[in-house]
Amino acid sequence: MDQQVKLFDVVALAEDLPEEKLVRGQVGAVVEVLAPGVFEVEFCDNEGRTYAMATILEEKLILLHYAPAAA
Repeated sequence: MDQQVKLFDVVALAEDLPEEKLVRGQVGAVVEVLAPGVFEVEFCDNEGRTYAMATILEEKLILLHYAPAAA
């Protein structure tokens, strides 16, 4: 990853996690940093209801940006 993931970042899955019933591209928020490169990510629906919480390694996440960033 170009930048490190940190608490409260919005991320997307870079690969399917069938054991968690999550698929590539699902969007979540980092709610806990468990160890370097290991995060608890919360996935919510459009009404804000949590449908999954998963412990995910940083290399399986894509950091999302909602503002212009330098290339």
